[in-house]
Amino acid sequence: MNCHRPFSFELSVRIEFGIGTVRYLADHVRSLGGRHALIVTDPGLVAAGVIPKVTAVLDATDITYTLFAEVQAEPDASGVVPGVELYRSEGCDIVISVGGGSSLDTGKAISVMINNEGHIRDYAGLGKLRHPGVPQIAIPTTAGTGSEATIWSVLSEKDKKIKYGVGSRFLVPTIALCDPELTVTLPPRLTAVTGIDALAHALESYVNKATQPISEALAERSIQLVARSLRTAVFAGDQIAARADMLLASTIAATAFNATRLGLAHALAMPLGAKAKVPHADVISILLPEVNRYNLPANLPKFARIAELFGENTNGLSLREAAELGVNSVEQLIDDIGSPRKLGDYGVTEAILPEIAEEGLTSGNIAVNPRAATIKDLVKIMRGCL
Repeated sequence: MNCHRPFSFELSVRIEFGIGTVRYLADHVRSLGGRHALIVTDPGLVAAGVIPKVTAVLDATDITYTLFAEVQAEPDASGVVPGVELYRSEGCDIVISVGGGSSLDTGKAISVMINNEGHIRDYAGLGKLRHPGVPQIAIPTTAGTGSEATIWSVLSEKDKKIKYGVGSRFLVPTIALCDPELTVTLPPRLTAVTGIDALAHALESYVNKATQPISEALAERSIQLVARSLRTAVFAGDQIAARADMLLASTIAATAFNATRLGLAHALAMPLGAKAKVPHADVISILLPEVNRYNLPANLPKFARIAELFGENTNGLSLREAAELGVNSVEQLIDDIGSPRKLGDYGVTEAILPEIAEEGLTSGNIAVNPRAATIKDLVKIMRGCL
């Protein structure tokens, strides 16, 4: 008899997934009692014509909106305050976030700070928010962060060179409206790095010590989808089936790691982003192969299963050989799509690695990583990526 250890799994977001589902946005706004929305996004999406596709749906109804298109990449916490002020001054009653992780994380932070006092940094960590936020709808336009389904909002304070995550079930969007058509115009490079971020979410959740039956099943499906469709999404971005696979993979991976946290790649990504200004998805693409090699001895069965999920034939291989094939399959994918491989390309030097490692060691992702790691280990992993 196989008795599983106790586990907890919570999914509080309502996911509406499908090609063309954005046309039902007004119905979802009304279902949440909304009449005037604050639309949180970035100026690039406005210029690219993505936001007009969203606002056109509302223009045909009696629902009004105010546009807050001030979000920058690797969003600064300072952007939350004007968003909250605009929400209040315009009499908004719902937040709609449209974009990648930066816009979604900012929108999530705005939604909770309507009903919580102080600064968003006061709630850095897990479970510190005291009150639920206002209703929010998250509409992803990238397939990577999965922020539309997570308990996390990741923000930085660039003047202090710090980056932190605020984690709470109150941050989970009320509705995740996932329309693959909105991801079709994502450029190949961003498709590549955000896709690897989604893969890392699934993979790190899958191999870590906090994994459990429901998250495992979700992670396996996400890994399969990425292995099947990321190359096509990068090189033939107009293929809607591949875009749908990648958006689904991203959302599924997010629901998995909500329950488990992640691992060393994400532990190091936070300080590398804050202190070395390496974009999050780029960091993950660079670190993941080296982190996988480090973790391989601690979870041979899972890495062997990853090889199978990538469609590799493991018949006749030893467990170790199959596990190594799993690690190599991930690295080959990263190479095939041209994702970044070197921290040195971003100006990262040997001198800063101990500081990055020391800060990374404070991450909650360290504790669940399948293999224990010291500062020396983390420095060695990053050195291998220079």
